[in-house]
Amino acid sequence: MLVELRAENYAVIDHAIAVFGPGLNLLTGETGAGKSILVDTLSLLMGGKSSVDVVRHGAEKAVVACVFETTRGAEAILEENGIDAEGNEIILRREILSSGKGRVFVNNQPATVAVLKLLAPELALVHAQSETVSSFDQAQQRILLDRFGGLSTEAVAAAYARWRQASAKLDELLQGEQDRLRMVDLWSYQSKEIEQAHLTAAEDEALETEKRVLANAEKLYAAAMGAFDQLYEGGASAEVALRAALRNVEELARYDGRFTDAAQQLQSARATLGDVAASLRDYAEGINASPERLTEIEDRLALLDRLKRKYGKTIAEVIAFGEEVTRKLAEVEDRDEILKVLRAALDEAIAAYRAAAGALHTERKAAAAKLAKLAESQINSLAMKVKFEVDVNASEKESGWTASGWDQVEYRIATNPGEPLKPLDEIASGGEMSRVMLALKVSVEESAAKPKTKTPTPRTLVFDEIDIGIGGRAAEAVGQKLKSLSRGQQVLCVTHLPQIAAFADQHFLIDKREADGRTKMQVRLLDDRARMHEVARMVSGAKVTETSLQHAAQMIAASR
Repeated sequence: MLVELRAENYAVIDHAIAVFGPGLNLLTGETGAGKSILVDTLSLLMGGKSSVDVVRHGAEKAVVACVFETTRGAEAILEENGIDAEGNEIILRREILSSGKGRVFVNNQPATVAVLKLLAPELALVHAQSETVSSFDQAQQRILLDRFGGLSTEAVAAAYARWRQASAKLDELLQGEQDRLRMVDLWSYQSKEIEQAHLTAAEDEALETEKRVLANAEKLYAAAMGAFDQLYEGGASAEVALRAALRNVEELARYDGRFTDAAQQLQSARATLGDVAASLRDYAEGINASPERLTEIEDRLALLDRLKRKYGKTIAEVIAFGEEVTRKLAEVEDRDEILKVLRAALDEAIAAYRAAAGALHTERKAAAAKLAKLAESQINSLAMKVKFEVDVNASEKESGWTASGWDQVEYRIATNPGEPLKPLDEIASGGEMSRVMLALKVSVEESAAKPKTKTPTPRTLVFDEIDIGIGGRAAEAVGQKLKSLSRGQQVLCVTHLPQIAAFADQHFLIDKREADGRTKMQVRLLDDRARMHEVARMVSGAKVTETSLQHAAQMIAASR
């Protein structure tokens, strides 16, 4: 249930707060007072499109916010999007800056418009004044039927995606075949060139090291042998000095045990020195100043550089490129087998889609019969006498396949006895259309509101001037229908008709006033006396008379 709705600096609204209750909440006021603007703020909080034009002149930003009672589904959506719950309430806020930018907050935490759209079905369904027959196209009629029947399009959507993917893969192979054949020669050359190089990952790094050694063989030999002589071989080598020092320390150790460890350390140092010297000598002896090997390495590095310039920055990338080219060649060579596999996959996807779409078609036909019967009863209860049907036709050709199935759904109506059934957009009267739309939505919402579990999902329904174009007995029937609907769900309705206003559980007056040279809109919850006066104004116009007051009192009493 919608608990509270706020708006600041939104269009003509300076600052407005409306606190709603259960049942039927009606908003009335003079034409142009801003009733629909208040509904627009709620549409915005349900993820509707924003515009910088709604920011009140002179303000930096417009702010709209509302508080809903939470639902299990809404809490699950919050959890999936990393938003913390706030007890039993959900707080939505949206800011539209004069610069054109906007911000969204859910429970005072940053969020996105996408999150608002996910929450909307759990919180409120807004039937805006702008919703006309032109916007109620076949797609919307199908969606309404699916909602009535509780039908899911997930299975057929998955089958549709699988079919499209299989079809696209096959088309890609067939359409790209000529291009692929033209590329075969190039791919063959590239594959052969890389294969003949017999590449090893990171071999260029090892060759660069070997090249440096060969290019500086004489310097390296001289350095190694020089170090060897200084450490071990020369007359003044470190080994000679260590050997002499060791003899003296061993002599000390014979008389003083404190030098035993020192003698052992010198002995260890002498052994280490010998190992290092041997390594230097072996290294020097292993240096092969071979011009032939150096030339061979330089040629190999030149080949590797050429391959890297053409096929990748590293040897590993060149190898990967060669493997990809080889795969492409194999794909061309195995074309017939691949086509066979793809065609089999497409046939399976087609069969799966046909099964899913066929099953959904059967469910829709059954739901359509039920909706037609219920909607016809509801429409005729609104001071009309019509015949109504929901036509569901399957378009089994692939050109008619969609993610929602292959059905064409059309609502047809005959508003006068003896007339043929026609599509909704061909009925003449706007008042009739309003009643049909209300009856349809009441039929669907009452069905959707029936609990499939012990705890039905709360929902707020908003109707913005859906009573336009009707009056008299039909208006009273609409009021009764809204009242009936509000027993199970919270209903908000903007109306100009006293026959409907008389049914309100909470009656709000929207009016505009001028203050400090600016127009301001305010929302007031009317008490019983003020409510009767407002209904009387709606009956008689600007001047409220004693007769209109008595009439208003009778209407309100009768509605109860």
